[in-house]
Parts: sequence; C-alpha cells; structure tokens
Amino acid sequence: MTKIDIIDRIHEKTGLSKKESSDVVELIFGTIKVALEAGAKIKISGFGNFVIRNKRPRIGRNPQTGQEIEISARKVLTFKPSQVLKKAVNSQGLENRT
Repeated sequence: MTKIDIIDRIHEKTGLSKKESSDVVELIFGTIKVALEAGAKIKISGFGNFVIRNKRPRIGRNPQTGQEIEISARKVLTFKPSQVLKKAVNSQGLENRT
C-alpha cells in the first residue's frame, strides 16, 4: 500500500475531496515526522509504537578487505507493533477491514 492508496481510501470512506484527503495524510505524516525528529515516542493505540534509539559508535569490518572501520554513532527508528496489530496480522483479519 502506498501513500496514494491511503489517500484514495480516505477519499472513498469519508467523502472528502482527494485534495482534502491528501492534506489530511500529509498533516498526519508531517506531525509524526516532527515529533520523531524532536525525539518523542509515537504511540498509536491498536497499531504500535515508533521510537528513536541512539546507537553508539562501534568498530566494524569492510567485508571486501577485512579492514577495520569505525561505524559512527547514529539514530535509528524502530517500530514495535501492538498486540492488537500482531493478532490481526497473524489471523489475517486485516484483509476484511477495509
């Protein structure tokens, strides 16, 4: 599913115009992005949690040469699905929830 698919689904379900549906999707994604950039956790009930984790620098190896290199510190985005979402996916219940 793409962002366009989400916009189309909102348009069909709510009767909003495609432009209004697009604005809603952009507003939601933009709000989530800004919150994550600020280091906030995003908790969406029944869906899951988005969290930014800090990774420390570490020593790695170039697989082609075997030479040691330093992998710099960075932030990574993790997603942990809720139990509700896990259950729905495992029972394939999401297919009929359109």
